[in-house]
Amino acid sequence: MSRVICKFILSSSIPATHLRFAPLCSAASRSSRMAAQPSSSSSSPSPSAAIDFLTLCHSLKTTKRAGWIKRGVQEPESIADHMYRMGLMALIASDNPSVNREKCIKMAIVHDIAEAIVGDITPSDGVPKEEKSRREQEALQKMCELLGGGERAQEIKELWMEYEQNSSMEAKVVKDFDKVEMILQALEYETEQGKDLEEFFESTAGKFQTDLGKAWALEIASRRKKH
Repeated sequence: MSRVICKFILSSSIPATHLRFAPLCSAASRSSRMAAQPSSSSSSPSPSAAIDFLTLCHSLKTTKRAGWIKRGVQEPESIADHMYRMGLMALIASDNPSVNREKCIKMAIVHDIAEAIVGDITPSDGVPKEEKSRREQEALQKMCELLGGGERAQEIKELWMEYEQNSSMEAKVVKDFDKVEMILQALEYETEQGKDLEEFFESTAGKFQTDLGKAWALEIASRRKKH
């Protein structure tokens, strides 16, 4: 039992098609490394900070998406509804060796998180893109401070900025999910409430960045033609 037993752990920071394995050493060496590292709890928010943050995020569940309200849609989806289905899209998407699916799921559920404070600002509100981004970054900073800073808050901030800047393949995929979810919702409202929401389809035409986004948008367009 005193002999070194090597195990292997999966490196989760890369796609499944590029798996790497790293050996763990003896229990003694593991213990010494663990002693040298700070406790994981120190990077997590305190219970008080976590509940404060989650309470603020409650408004994402109650704030209706402004675009639907302005078009007279009855009982429109909330911001949280929109982000939740985007998270499901990332969960069921086909594997792609150049895309970290777990990161996409996380990005989907934080990409509109600043709207808990600033609300759902739409192009028809006349707010310049730069000003909208400034307001949202300020709100995000307040939310991260409320969460107590640390690794969790930093991860949220980095995911949000990556999405905002469209700076990775994951961001491009999630931006496509944002558009796909919107036109799918538009189709559902057209079907259920007899609305004409053509403008939402026109606003996304030709703007999909990934093959996955294009394929899903094409499927939605095909189903719309049958109605």
